[in-house]
Amino acid sequence: MEPDTPNFDSLARAYRWMEYFSFGRILERCRFHFLMRCSRARHALVLGDGDGRFTARLLASNPTVQVDAVDASPAMLAALRERARQSCQNADTRLHTIQADLRRFTPTGKDYDLVISHFFLDCLTDSDVTALIARLSPRMTRDAIWLVSEFAVPEKGWRRLAARMVIRSLYYAFFVLTGLRVRHIPDYTKTLNDSGFYLVEKAVYLGGMLITEVWERRLH
Repeated sequence: MEPDTPNFDSLARAYRWMEYFSFGRILERCRFHFLMRCSRARHALVLGDGDGRFTARLLASNPTVQVDAVDASPAMLAALRERARQSCQNADTRLHTIQADLRRFTPTGKDYDLVISHFFLDCLTDSDVTALIARLSPRMTRDAIWLVSEFAVPEKGWRRLAARMVIRSLYYAFFVLTGLRVRHIPDYTKTLNDSGFYLVEKAVYLGGMLITEVWERRLH
């Protein structure tokens, strides 16, 4: 692990319970909202899935998908593999885990038709996101789908102030616990649009503080 890589190892076992204590099950509902969109995927790339709850559900719901899961934390990857085995008998043959800092990661596989980044892009800067999408795009199919779930700040009203306060407190907590130095949610939408992706579906939770989106690639 690089010296400037945030260290999430100490959170691996407690991550789910920390999330439940803070937000209940609503982040899980947000992650799983568009799970059926993954039913036809054959080769998925999962970015920073933490303890692996989405990866396990994906493997269980789609019996043919092959999954590459990338995370900088070996403890998180171990939790992900354990959860996947509990959910899917043949997980070991369909799941490949890769320990890597996604700010520097370049996939060696090709033809990903599905990319998943649930509550991960907020760990990156705007320039990190731009560079990541540039590295992944050549490895994706022409009709690939990218699922994104993130925290968001509503445009107006009291929810805007509340969201800003919650997000600021979360960034501070993760700085203390992991060394994460990012301070704001990056604007990933422009980079996805510039890379040939189009937003086709969106759902909101907590009055717009949480969003989950389906981006489709349409290259001709």
